[in-house]
This record gives sequence, structure tokens and C-alpha cells, in this order.
Amino acid sequence: MSDVNVFWDPAGFQLDRLGTNKYIRSTDGDTPYVEMAIRMLSIDTPEVHYPGRTNPARHDDKLAQLADWIQQGKAPIDDDLAAILLPKLATGVAGTLQKKQGEDASEAFTTIVKEKLKKPSGRYRSVFLLAANSPFDIYGRLLAYMAPRYTSKERAEMSFLDRSTFNLMIVETGWAATFVIYPNLAKYRDLVLFHRVAKEAFEQQKGIWADPMTLTAYEFRSCYRLFVITDRLEKGRILSQRERTAWIGRYCCDMTTREIFEPQQYHKVQPYNRIFAEPKDVNEAVGKISLIPGN
Repeated sequence: MSDVNVFWDPAGFQLDRLGTNKYIRSTDGDTPYVEMAIRMLSIDTPEVHYPGRTNPARHDDKLAQLADWIQQGKAPIDDDLAAILLPKLATGVAGTLQKKQGEDASEAFTTIVKEKLKKPSGRYRSVFLLAANSPFDIYGRLLAYMAPRYTSKERAEMSFLDRSTFNLMIVETGWAATFVIYPNLAKYRDLVLFHRVAKEAFEQQKGIWADPMTLTAYEFRSCYRLFVITDRLEKGRILSQRERTAWIGRYCCDMTTREIFEPQQYHKVQPYNRIFAEPKDVNEAVGKISLIPGN
């Protein structure tokens, strides 16, 4: 019996292959081939560049300063969340750890791709993409699940797990945290599988979970934004409540209990149980997947 109590079966749409919107060639007047960046759905690996193209290790001192401000009560963060993030920021190497884990995650992903795409003949198979119902993010990247493309004969002899997406495989290694965001949820069957492998990776301390000082990528990005906001406050800027809390905005629900929590209460949900929702989508999510207020 699955622990997952959220049922959602979106259709999405399938694409044969899509690889920065760069024109490659055309076969006729209405069939151009282009390259496109893909943001793999429902996962989040540590940052190698953030913000922009900067090295996360360059922000060690900023995040250590943020830890001091949190300890002094100067940062606009709830006490419970502050207690969880403070020791991870106070190490003085939070950015360095994020960078190192990002490189390790990239290496793990490259290894998986090479292994799974290589055919017995030595040639490489193409990939299969299932795009989200809301197919593009704010950076123009395609939001999709990606898997090796197998023949119908191969699929007939493989289990569902054997035909896993690369999204699922990297979560299974522990080098990616699940980052499921409503309404771009996986189908129920896939969501159950995501939950299972993510829980196992967390409990077995694989990948990023081996280090207790780990900040998930979404926590790292939030902490950097919190530093920027707190720095402005320290310099005398007058910020509205909305501006003070702009560093964290997504609500978090527990896929096993269907409880939904305020953005700064996401820590009440285990990492492998989290489904996030933007404020604009919360009311719809509550109705469509029957969420209830958390305690």
C-alpha cells in the first residue's frame, strides 16, 4: 500500500527529441530542427552556478554573515526554520559544499546517461521526453521527464522500474532532491515511485543526504535571497512585509497526509514527501488534490 495520498494524473505531451533555442537545420519549409534547454521535472540538484553564472563557493562569507544576522534576530525568518538552517550556514563553507555536491551530481548524471543510452551494439539510442502541461519555465527551458527511448520489443521485456526516467534515476542515487511543484506533478504511478526511491535515498544517506550540513538546492537559493534582503535591511532600507518575505514563497504540502503548510513551515514535511505550490496556485491545488491545513 503506497504512502502517497495525493492522486493526480496529468496528460502532459510527448516529444521525440529536443535537445538554447538554436537553429540546426530544416527538412522543408515548415520543419525546422532546433536545440532547446531542458529543465528536468520534479527534481533539484545542487547548484554549480548561482546566482547567474557565479560560483556558489564565492558566497561562503555571505552565508556565514547571514548566520550571524539570524543569530542576532536581524533576518526576517521564523525561529523554527532559523534553527534548522543556522548550523548549515554557520559552517562558513555552505557555498563550497553546494558547488562540490553540484559537481558530483553532474558527474553522476553523466554516468547514468552514458550507461542507459548505450545500446549493446555500442551505438547510442535517442531519448524520449514527456513535457509538462505548463511546458516552459521563466527561462524558456522545456519542463520535461526524460528517459531512454526503447523499442516496443525492449519495453515488452522490461519492468516499469527498468524503464525509469533519468529524473527518477538521479533521485535514486541521492544526488537530487525531489522538487515536485503543482501543477506539474507526475502521474500517480510515477509519483509513488518517486516517493519510494527518494525516501530510500534519504534514509540510506546516499549522495547529498550523506552530509548533515546539506542544503538542498532550493534551500541554498532561498538562503542567498535571504542574505540579499537582510543586507538591504542592515543598510537602512525600508522594506514592506512582502519584500521582507520575498526570499521564500512556495507553499508546501505533504503528499502522504495532504496537509499544506505556509512557505516557512516546509521543514515540517520530510524532504521526500514535499509537493510545492506557488501562491497563485494554492487555492486550485487545495481543491484539485484535496489538501487540508497543516498543524
